This record gives sequence, C-alpha cells and structure tokens, in this order.
Amino acid sequence: MPRQRLSMRRIKQLLTMRFGAGASAWSIAQELGIAPSTVREYLSRAAGAGIIWPLAADVTGESLMARLFVNAGVRAGARHHAEPDWAALVREFKRPGVNLLVLWEEYRAVHPEGYAYSRFCQLFREFERRLSPVMRQSHMAGHKAFVDYSGKLVPITDPVTGMVSTAEIFVAVIGASSLTYAEATWTQTLADWLGAGAAGSRRTASAGGKGRRCAPPSVNGGQKARKSGVGLKVGTNLAVASAVFRRSTIKG
Repeated sequence: MPRQRLSMRRIKQLLTMRFGAGASAWSIAQELGIAPSTVREYLSRAAGAGIIWPLAADVTGESLMARLFVNAGVRAGARHHAEPDWAALVREFKRPGVNLLVLWEEYRAVHPEGYAYSRFCQLFREFERRLSPVMRQSHMAGHKAFVDYSGKLVPITDPVTGMVSTAEIFVAVIGASSLTYAEATWTQTLADWLGAGAAGSRRTASAGGKGRRCAPPSVNGGQKARKSGVGLKVGTNLAVASAVFRRSTIKG
C-alpha cells in the first residue's frame, strides 16, 4: 500500500524547520511525529525540484505539491515493457541447456521492444528470489570434493565414418575453491566412473585442489535410470567408487 503523503501544512513546517532554522532530520521527525527517512525523502524531493527557500510569494500549495511529486502518476521502479510469464521462465530455466540468454532471446523474439538483457536478468533474479528460500553452504578448504554426472549428453562425430555417438559428462568440483574437472565418458558404468574419478582427482590435485571427503550423488538419485543413458549402479559399486576417488584425491 503506498505511503500517504504529508499535508501541505506539514510540508511547509518541514521546509521551514530545515531551511529556516537549520534543524536536523531527526529533530524535524520528532517535532512532526514522522520517521527521519520521511524527512529525508521530502528534502530530497525539494532539492530535486530546485525549490528555493523562502518560497516565492506566487508559489501556491498546489504548485509546490506538483513540483515535489512531478512523477506522481508513475510508481518508482515501474515497468513500461511487456512482461513475460516469469513463473514459466523459471521452470524453463531448470531444463538442461537453457540459460538466461536463451530465455531473453526467445522473449525478444515475441517482444522486440522489450527489456534489454541486463534488465531482463535483474527482473528474473528478483522474481526467482521470491519463490523459495536459498540454503547457502560454506565449504572448508580441502574438505570435500563433489562428484556426479551432469545428466547432459555431448554428440561426438567420428571423423572417418561420420557416425555420431553421445558421451556422458562427469564433473568433479572442489567445494571451497570451485575448482572443476570435467571429462566425457561413453557410459556411466562403474569402470567409466572410476576412471573419470581417478583422473579428476589427479588433475585437481595437480592444480592445488584436494578434498579429504568425496560427496557422490545420493543413492536414491542413483537408482533412477537416466533419460539419456544407463544409470549408476548403487550400493556396493557406488561405495567402492567413492572410496577410490577419495583415496586418490588425498594422495594427489
């Protein structure tokens, strides 16, 4: 609900106390029974409107109010462009291969006079923050390495036969530094998991990153078959894979 404006009498009192007596914003607020932030707002409006004290004899209450609220019909921060369905965009953003640039290009294709990319991103993030709370995690240096398959496939073309095959993307990230290692493997089977994990631990260690613990994907998540390939076997295989990666990382 918009804040109610001060009456003209109180506005003139405010200006008189400030410019006539040199009172502070806090003193004016105490005298008029308003917040100091309100005093500062009206003083800022007066400065922006170029109001000179004392007021000229021909300045009426209506003209003074009009100068103080020159954009009274426009809400601060009002949006003047066509709005996309932000909720739908947030859902779309979670799909593999979708980023803000893709969403913005699709939006501008429908609304050529719409928001510029920077403003579009700002509004998207503001809407996203209102949806649900965010849990922030702090990672100690050298404590954890997070490993998983990305769930995305990369097409690989044989230069001789022209045959196109798809590869999985294994990713290992050191929690504190965000040092990242990625490798393409043909499958998500145990052999490829172990090979990529060992290579990732060596590469991150050579770059100065070491994790004393390995945080693999959850067992429940591993039990679900991937849309694009064979899911990781869970239980013993996952435990063995995690242990091998952890030992390789610590040894460097």
